Amino acid sequence: MSRWANPDGASWSGAFQFVCFNDDCPYYVRGWEWMRSQFNVAGSYRHRLDPVSGQSGPLPVWSAEDFRNHIISDPQEGPSHDV
Repeated sequence: MSRWANPDGASWSGAFQFVCFNDDCPYYVRGWEWMRSQFNVAGSYRHRLDPVSGQSGPLPVWSAEDFRNHIISDPQEGPSHDV
């Protein structure tokens, strides 16, 4: 799980979430088919954990690269906002 900076305007508490960016994660891999069969959209989700509240859940994504620019590589730094 990577530290992932909450986007501006997000309603989550704290400054970051922990998000799984492993593209081989079964939760992420199965999500593509589930989203297609349930909603007829090309998308999936990644596992997310809020370290402040302890709540976890899906982070919807539309590609393997979505939200990677918010990964915090060094806990002392902010996210990389390269697009």
